[in-house]
Amino acid sequence: QLVAVESRPLVTLDGREASQLAKLSAFGNVKGALSSFQDGISALTDPATFSAVTASFSDDTIATASARPGAVTSNYSVEIQSLAQTQKLKSENFVSTSATVGSGTLTVQFGAYSSEGAFTLNQDKAAQSITIAPNQSSLAGVRDAINDADAGISASIVNDGSGDRLVISSKDTGLSNALRITVTDDDSSNNDNTGLSQLAFDASTGGTTNLTETVAAENANLIIDGIAISKASNTINDAIEGVTLDLLKADIGITSTLSIASDKAGVQSSIASFVSAFNDLGTTLTNLSKFDAENNRASVLTGDSTIRAIQSQLRGVFNTPLLTAGGGLTILAEIGITFQADGTLNLDASKLDTVLDDSTKDVSTLFSAIGKPSDSLVSFVSAAPETRNDVYSLDISQLATQGNAVGSSAATLTTIAGVNDTLDLEIDGTSASVTLAAGTYTAVTLAAEIQSKINGASTLSTDDIKVAVTESAGVLNITSDRYGSVSTVSITGGNGKSSLFGNPVETSGLDVAGTINGATATGSGQTLTGTGDSSGLVLNILGGATGTRGSVDFSRGFAFKLDQLIGNMLDNDSLIDSRIDGINSTIEDISSQRDSVNRRLENTEKRLRDQFTALDT
Repeated sequence: QLVAVESRPLVTLDGREASQLAKLSAFGNVKGALSSFQDGISALTDPATFSAVTASFSDDTIATASARPGAVTSNYSVEIQSLAQTQKLKSENFVSTSATVGSGTLTVQFGAYSSEGAFTLNQDKAAQSITIAPNQSSLAGVRDAINDADAGISASIVNDGSGDRLVISSKDTGLSNALRITVTDDDSSNNDNTGLSQLAFDASTGGTTNLTETVAAENANLIIDGIAISKASNTINDAIEGVTLDLLKADIGITSTLSIASDKAGVQSSIASFVSAFNDLGTTLTNLSKFDAENNRASVLTGDSTIRAIQSQLRGVFNTPLLTAGGGLTILAEIGITFQADGTLNLDASKLDTVLDDSTKDVSTLFSAIGKPSDSLVSFVSAAPETRNDVYSLDISQLATQGNAVGSSAATLTTIAGVNDTLDLEIDGTSASVTLAAGTYTAVTLAAEIQSKINGASTLSTDDIKVAVTESAGVLNITSDRYGSVSTVSITGGNGKSSLFGNPVETSGLDVAGTINGATATGSGQTLTGTGDSSGLVLNILGGATGTRGSVDFSRGFAFKLDQLIGNMLDNDSLIDSRIDGINSTIEDISSQRDSVNRRLENTEKRLRDQFTALDT
């Protein structure tokens, strides 16, 4: 009983520890509530949420549609007259799939055949080479080698009852994706109908056609608002700006209405979720810190300064109007979001609906971090945390350019194998060598052949390096697809350099240059990044003229500010983590005190037992 009296401090320590553990759990709930709120407002931090549009057909059996943010809202009348299809070619019959075809190399080029018998290369698709090794020379082996090469064509074997045929199909639809297949046959005869040459197909005048066309390459043909449109694919993303059409079937003479409308419901839902998420967070913070006067009972975190700081910082975000937002709105009350007496937010849906219908107002600027350039050829890319809200002036002293190499004289239009058919190049710092098909060209078809072979070079395509080859009065021009100082074209050698380009003039690309708010910005390609007062502001300068290019209104909206604030609250070494560390330290101290009391109790019990024994003696 004496020891029990001495152990009363342990009860006090247990009570203190239970209180600290409850606070630790409560702050875990606070962090969870903050994280949930951050998730709830994520949609509003993305400007694309506010420019989203919907697309739908009145008859969705003929086509479906989707629209990208920013597409113009309107209605269109659409008639689908025909669908695009791929070209298919068949071989002669073979006795079995193990029958020998031949070995060598297939060179596949993509383009269009004209009614006059000409073949025009598709400049957007590179030539592809497929090696058929001797151990792949069977019909099945050739099929597998073609499919494994992933060269833009596919192969299959069809048995028609009298034998097996190899069917070769272009993977892409459209007139410009018809096939020209030339063969380098290991039997040294490339145009006969034996060996691998059996797969040659060139339907142009004078070409070898050992394969038979079973399905012709065709474009999709449709009429949109009375305008006839022909496209290579049944998926069309460049007929109506910002809209992708997926054609499903042709229905000549029947029109369907395509409606492009703003996704107002999506914006309303995101804003309603924002209000709800804020109120849910406020409820959690209130329940953890309120004092129940009726029952004279405190909550776990009543009076806690950290909770008061969180509540104060959250409400403080709403107190500063967005004076540089550029969207005609500065405070949330203008779209119907207001504080109630109990600290919760209320949304006036009808007021929000009115503002969303007002073309002079841009609700996105109230929520997202967004820049609004006054020049249509300037686009906002991003901003850094340190970028301040401001109206930034923009002046461009130099536009970005592309590297190129221009011939010094008209090109020789006849290439001869082993004589003037190779070019060694360095594009954007990467080397490649190409071999042109021997033949006689026009200046246009020669430019297409060179572009096709360069873009098909594996060392370049691996790094997504492309070029465009054009001609003017027979003089060839190779231009890199990239912009800026990394954009270079150099013709370093090859037996065709002199006859095709003479002594080419090579010019490296230039980075965009200019100032933002009077401070020299950093240019890289077409991208301009601010410094000084505009630090972190990133813009794309897509063209236009040099000189003054208007201004960029930049502002961080309320959702973006709240997202940053909560991110800071949830970071390591934040105010909450410091408070949790303090609680854990207190718990450790209580544990140390408990150990000390237990040691003292052991000594006290030993002393009392010794005294009892002495008295008993």
